[in-house]
Amino acid sequence: MPEGRTLVAGRASGHALVLAEPLSFWGGVDPATGALIDTHHPQQGATVTGRILVMPSGRGSSSSSYVLAEAIRAGTAPAAIVLREADGIVALGAVVARELYGTQVPVVVLGAEAYASVGDGDAVVVEARDDGATVRPGP
Repeated sequence: MPEGRTLVAGRASGHALVLAEPLSFWGGVDPATGALIDTHHPQQGATVTGRILVMPSGRGSSSSSYVLAEAIRAGTAPAAIVLREADGIVALGAVVARELYGTQVPVVVLGAEAYASVGDGDAVVVEARDDGATVRPGP
């Protein structure tokens, strides 16, 4: 059971969408649909809605926090976000949405081995607590 660090607490389950490259929500995700719209991203066209989004890190503008918060409000956001490297901009978007809309999207950071153990399409459960996080196989 991969262990990690919690950036934003919460619990979520779903199927993993493992991105090959970092993603900026600003210009990279359409908050109205949850689709990856970055024409330079190798997984353009994939949808993050309801997925456990697994990506190396965020990329780019502080406006990504706003776009993630808006996607959470609209119901088009990932169910949880699993990162290889901590990203304060991504975490901030989830925190803002929690405070403004009462919606939790957990954000966790996994070590390299644990991160690599999550495969695209895997059913997983993310449990992010104050004392740490786990990402385990789901139903």
